Amino acid sequence: MDEKAGGRSHRLLFHDRGSGNLTGIQDVVSFDENQVVLDTEMGLLTIKGKELHLSRLSLEKGEVDMEGTIDSLAYSSNESYHKSGESLFARLFK
Repeated sequence: MDEKAGGRSHRLLFHDRGSGNLTGIQDVVSFDENQVVLDTEMGLLTIKGKELHLSRLSLEKGEVDMEGTIDSLAYSSNESYHKSGESLFARLFK
């Protein structure tokens, strides 16, 4: 995928619905062992599954490595998220 003007390219690479590498990640909106919501270059990405773990997170590079059983991936608009103006980490460290 070509890089967007002013942004990073967005790529998903999963192996056997388990471990995976994602790029073009701007923020982690929420996560638990059954659902991960990521703000990406292409909108909000909701990943549902079982025993989901973020094994590596680098927001500077926009990369996430994750493990678990992936059941579904869904994109949605991230406009309302950007309007709220608070990241997960900002909410955690209030």
